[in-house]
Amino acid sequence: MKISPLVPADFPDMPDVKGLKIKTYEARVVYKNRDDLLLVKFAQGTQVAGVFTKSRTRSASVEWCVKHLASGAQGRLLMVNSGNSNAFTGAAGERSVVGILSHLAEKFSIKSSEIYTSSTGVIGELLSGQDLLDVVDVDKVSAVENAYIAAADAIKTTDTFAKYATRSVKIGGERVTINIIAKGSGMIAPDMATMLSYIFTDANISKNALQKILNVAVGKSFNSITVDSDTSTSDTVLLFATGASDAAHIDDAGDVRLAEFVAATDELCLEMAQQIVKDGEGATKFITVKINGAEDDRAAKVIGLSIANSPLVKTAIAGEDANWGRIIMAIGKSGEMADRDLIEIAIGGVKITQNGQVVDDYDETPVTQHMQGQYVDIDVNLGLGGGEARVYTCDLTHGYIEINADYRS
Repeated sequence: MKISPLVPADFPDMPDVKGLKIKTYEARVVYKNRDDLLLVKFAQGTQVAGVFTKSRTRSASVEWCVKHLASGAQGRLLMVNSGNSNAFTGAAGERSVVGILSHLAEKFSIKSSEIYTSSTGVIGELLSGQDLLDVVDVDKVSAVENAYIAAADAIKTTDTFAKYATRSVKIGGERVTINIIAKGSGMIAPDMATMLSYIFTDANISKNALQKILNVAVGKSFNSITVDSDTSTSDTVLLFATGASDAAHIDDAGDVRLAEFVAATDELCLEMAQQIVKDGEGATKFITVKINGAEDDRAAKVIGLSIANSPLVKTAIAGEDANWGRIIMAIGKSGEMADRDLIEIAIGGVKITQNGQVVDDYDETPVTQHMQGQYVDIDVNLGLGGGEARVYTCDLTHGYIEINADYRS
């Protein structure tokens, strides 16, 4: 598979996070000659927070996680398989999840409610747990140089590169580590993207505080990206805090001692979200849509996503065509308040519209030159209020059609 031209130039060395152990396996459920199963074992007392897809047809794995997260269950094990999403498989899919996790609970002497799980891949095919459990039972672990990079590789589907990042911060003077991995390339339009992300830290933070921190981080990152406007049945973000560092326990998300941790979590989620867009199926350009002057932040985000999801906008950018009229169209169809005579549009910093029409002496040449690069910036000022948002997307090319036309082949 050809690697995305937008792949980041540098990836970090991934340090250890205290209180967990990672293993990856080649279960060969769908993929051959690569790992496709991830297990992460956590120390007792690990706290969990999560955000999940709002799809009305979400998978059995998502339903399981939602149920047990709501019950306050701690995290002792994470299992993720790629190739089969076990979504829209009815009661049989639910029984499959229960059977697999019950087996793992018995094997590792933990409660099944303490196991969190995700499945990603084809929809509508029942996941048989036997292939997964066979390799776990014999503990046929793949030899890897770095467990986090191997974990990011194991959860890929159509991804062209593994996605991971890390930060080291202090809480009350004590050093803690935050590592993140993610997968996602197509079916990306999160509403909480197929998208999965897992954050691991040895900080000692309460479940409620973790949830508040994650909710805010996701809103600014995973819920502000789109590749193709399709929301997956399996989207999941989970944050695990083992508490194994020397940092003090913190209950309140607003505690000043968490300032570095909160900022780093925001940064990591945004970095992963942007890597997912950069690996968008067939993507050749990374697009940032900035909205200012909307009635409020919600309206700004709706308008931003309307532009970012427009096939006509995305194909124009793929073709390096400075067709700004498609942006006007996308603003108008959003359903949010807009005034023709107040809308100002700029591409690559070049103002195009003002006072309800194209600016005098508009020169399209620098705009076209900007669109010939890999990074495209669209700025819209609606002139109505203080609402603002930033949304990230990619272009829509023939490559997207080729990947998805052959997805099950």
